[in-house]
Parts: sequence; C-alpha cells; structure tokens
Amino acid sequence: MNEISATVILNDGNQIPSVGFGTYLLNGASGSNIISQAIQRGYRLLDAAVNYENEGTVGEAVRRSHCSRSKLFITSKLPGRHQQHQAAISSIQESLFRTGLDYFDLYLIHWPNPQADHYLEAWQALIDAQRFGLVRSIGVSNFLPEHIERLEKETGVLPVVNQIELHPYWSQRKQREYDTSKKIFTQAWSPLGRASNVLQENVIKDIAQKHQKSVGQIILRWELQLGVGVIPKSSSAQRQLDNLSLFDFSLSAAEMNQISELDRPDGRNKNQDPATYQEF
Repeated sequence: MNEISATVILNDGNQIPSVGFGTYLLNGASGSNIISQAIQRGYRLLDAAVNYENEGTVGEAVRRSHCSRSKLFITSKLPGRHQQHQAAISSIQESLFRTGLDYFDLYLIHWPNPQADHYLEAWQALIDAQRFGLVRSIGVSNFLPEHIERLEKETGVLPVVNQIELHPYWSQRKQREYDTSKKIFTQAWSPLGRASNVLQENVIKDIAQKHQKSVGQIILRWELQLGVGVIPKSSSAQRQLDNLSLFDFSLSAAEMNQISELDRPDGRNKNQDPATYQEF
C-alpha cells in the first residue's frame, strides 16, 4: 500500500493536515453550524478567505467546537484589492479581528493579479506579517512558476504552499512538478471539480466499485497519492466523514494513470487563467 501521511511537514518546519475542510459559501449561523460539525467529525484544517466573506463564521465555528486552538490549522487569503503593503497588513489584522483569533496558521495571496502587479508588494507584507507573529506560515494561491520565480528572486523567500485548481479534468502536472522542485506543498481547491461531470466518469465509477468507496473518495485519494493536499467542502454529514476516510486503501499505478488520463486541455472550471485573471 502507498502510505499517505495525514500531515505534511512544510518547508518552514510547520505541519499541515493533508485533508482539510473548504468553507466557500458557508456563511452565517448555518455555515457556522456546518463548520463546527466538521470539526467535531475530525477536520482540523479550515480554509477561509476574505473574499468568501465568512471569516467571522469560521471564528464562531471554532468557538462552538470546543476544540483546542492548538489542534486546529486555519487558513485565510488576501484579496487583490488589498495587495499594497500597508493595506495587506491591515487586512490581515482585520481578518484576525473578524475570526477572533490571535494568528493564522497559513495566510495566502489569493490571486497574483498580474495586470495590477502588486503581488510582490503583497508578498513582502506577508513576510512582515509572519515576522510580526500574525501568521505562522505564508504561501500563495493560483501562482504560476513565473510569479513564484519573481518572489524568490526579489525577496529570497519561497511560499510553503501553492493552492491551485486541481481535479481529474485539470491535473496540473507541470505546476505540481515545479512546486515539488521548489519544496512547495501543492493544495487542491475544487478537488472534486465543483461537482462537475467528473463525478459521472465511468472509469472512476469502476474504480470506486472495486474498492467499495465513493467516487469522491477515489478522486481525493488520487490527489493525495499525487502528493497534493485536498480541501473538499460538503454540508452532508456522510460526505464529510467519507472525505476524511481516505487512508485505509490505495490506488494502483494503473488506476492512478486511468484517472490522470482524464486530464483536458480546457479542463478549468471557469477559465480562470492566473496569467490574466484578476480577482479583487
């Protein structure tokens, strides 16, 4: 069996769970209930963002869960509109105020927004925020090699995480290989393809039947065996449990290849190309 660890040591020495809980579109009291239930079911990594408008919801879920803060790993992300240095520092502080937390375990630049071209300034702000003790680890989201090369050249500091769109229709082999070469841990957002047609692929259904697992579990296990962290979201109690139950089976090399062959040149969900896409 190809053993996959439940935690990964980042290149700064901190540990991150390999499976987390996505919180996009989980807002208000109902969202807080779902997130706190996810914590009770065993999730320890919670993935939030300023642009999800739910950092207060996540903070309330943490308080309701009665789980020790030291056992949780909480991520948030800097929006494009706050990438200038002082705005970025203030934004991180505001995020902490909204959550009621003293620090984030991981803070990411949400998108490079290359046309605005403030991501280098934002990265320096994250370096400073880490020095101030506001965040423990710093990383990026949706960054291409060219963006990461610039960060390294100008600051000498590499991200510990690159969170990118990744699922069987968009497996990002070259980006994964680049991240690995730089000792950057790749995390998958939309690891199940936003419930797209990928869940109906016969090849994955057949593999799922063989292992007596769900299609979602097969996809998430495929990503773990690629060396990628996953942050699926689900409001369903059973799917939340299923998405954590990924460590009692493994996929063969042939099965891994079958899933990887589903990759498409136009596999992105919303054509959000980081080379041109802007999100503020």
